[in-house]
Amino acid sequence: MCIEVHKNLGPGLLESAYEECLCFELAKEGIPFKRQSPVPVRYKGVDLDCGYRLDIVVEDQIILELKSVENILPIHEAQILTYLKLANKHVGLLVNFNSIMVSKNIKRFVM
Repeated sequence: MCIEVHKNLGPGLLESAYEECLCFELAKEGIPFKRQSPVPVRYKGVDLDCGYRLDIVVEDQIILELKSVENILPIHEAQILTYLKLANKHVGLLVNFNSIMVSKNIKRFVM
């Protein structure tokens, strides 16, 4: 679906535009997802709301972290790994839509 969205929009838009269109595609296909799902930071046994949000969680299992940046940096990879840990999920996809071929800019992470 990321490829379909990118094929129709191309690179250069804000992350929010790709997120909106990707959610449209997921809903159209009847695939359960949550958008901008809050993820607390667990600190000394207490869950704290620090404002972190998961872009999209598909079927309560897969985190989709969307970017529209020139290059994926190590901090982006660290971010999705941290989100996987905080959300207690095992699979995540880091997708950079700001590229000529989005298929070469999808990176899978497994915890």
